[in-house]
Amino acid sequence: MTQTPTQPQAHAHFTVPAKHPMVTVLGSGDSLLRVIEKAFPSTDIHVRGNEVSATGDPREVALVQRVFDEMMLVLRTGQPMTEDAVERSIAMLQESADGEGAAETPAEVLTQNILSSRGRTIRPKTLNQKRYVDAIDKHTIVFGIGPAGTGKTYLAMAKAVQALQSKQVNRIILTRPAVEAGERLGFLPGTLYEKIDPYLRPLYDALHDMLDPDSIPRLMAAGTIEVAPLAYMRGRTLNDAFIILDEAQNTSAEQMKMFLTRLGFDSKIVITGDITQIDLPGGTKSGLRQVQEILEGVEDVHFSRLTSTDVVRHKLVGRIVDAYEQYDSRNGL
Repeated sequence: MTQTPTQPQAHAHFTVPAKHPMVTVLGSGDSLLRVIEKAFPSTDIHVRGNEVSATGDPREVALVQRVFDEMMLVLRTGQPMTEDAVERSIAMLQESADGEGAAETPAEVLTQNILSSRGRTIRPKTLNQKRYVDAIDKHTIVFGIGPAGTGKTYLAMAKAVQALQSKQVNRIILTRPAVEAGERLGFLPGTLYEKIDPYLRPLYDALHDMLDPDSIPRLMAAGTIEVAPLAYMRGRTLNDAFIILDEAQNTSAEQMKMFLTRLGFDSKIVITGDITQIDLPGGTKSGLRQVQEILEGVEDVHFSRLTSTDVVRHKLVGRIVDAYEQYDSRNGL
């Protein structure tokens, strides 16, 4: 009777330094350990005191070792690990092992601080988010294109506030096309800010996360922060400014060209949008869709593309985005 050859087993051993309580490594109720065990079902992971051992498929064992190494690098910075961070670290390491990853390690992604404000630190949470943030540092015009919840607007806002605080620019300009109001807003009652409030509210909300709320009216009154519909950009040259155009999928081709040519000296532009959520009247071509064909490859212009894997809202949001994309592709939409 012939015996089936057993698959070679690998072993790894890891000691958690005494200065890190095991609960920070394993999670409350071993929640982080369960995430790792679920990701590597062919590997037996045992914990005894501050010793962790792994036995199983050589490839998996090597990845488990790397996961713990990356977790320790993050914990050394004083930043806690979460289930979400462990899942994202595992995904990055698996891509790297498959030859699809990049030079950046999970620890480099998860510990890059953009802005600390009001007791919390804003950081990228995925590799694509880190590359998007890095692109904003390196290029004058950056497009952040991706579905809802990928942090494209929020991270751009954080970079704008960082640039203002470090005196790289002397003002922030935030704008959106007010499609629902026909972009003219003339028929709406009230002052300009009362008129634009419904369309620009998400930008205000992000500002409130990043700045002392009491300072925002003062900064707006001084012109240091300006929040206005896209129509109010016409005819201006914007110098020494960090300019964000949000919901850019709802710009026409003419509006996009008008906006891009507002760029002045010592300014930076970030344009964000989701080309699957266009609300323009039928027959109007999205300026965001067209600009990709026109400016791709132009020096100092960068396109960052985020996907459902970069969604940092509730996990279900990423699955919803995927389901809609699959539906659209099945139905030729």
